[in-house]
Amino acid sequence: MPDVLEGRCLCGAIRFEIRAPMVKFSHCHCSQCRKGHGAAFASYGRTRRKDLYVMSGKEHIKAYVSSESVRREFCADCGTSLFWSSSSPELADWISVALGTIDTPFTAPGQRHLHVASKASWYEIEDRLPRE
Repeated sequence: MPDVLEGRCLCGAIRFEIRAPMVKFSHCHCSQCRKGHGAAFASYGRTRRKDLYVMSGKEHIKAYVSSESVRREFCADCGTSLFWSSSSPELADWISVALGTIDTPFTAPGQRHLHVASKASWYEIEDRLPRE
């Protein structure tokens, strides 16, 4: 994986860097992620908060608390879903980044599908990734 991953929202108002390897690559099928992304699932990679740097456009980031423990951040201008985080103590130092927002080529080892019991009825998972 490159030393620095660069990403941005669709309109380019928000640009960020991830300065450490990401972990926990997942494709979440829960209804909140599906609605937040407007897709069959949302793909995320996790990084430590200290390694995520918003280089420009911080003022364009809007947050939405979608449940008691989940905060979702997106661009207030173009609506791009950017980050997901949990208020649970064990995840306080971590933030998940929407993989589709990263411009730098990278690999995502150890991918898995999450919350498959609530997946979209019209989507069939056809790969061999682990499922939870």
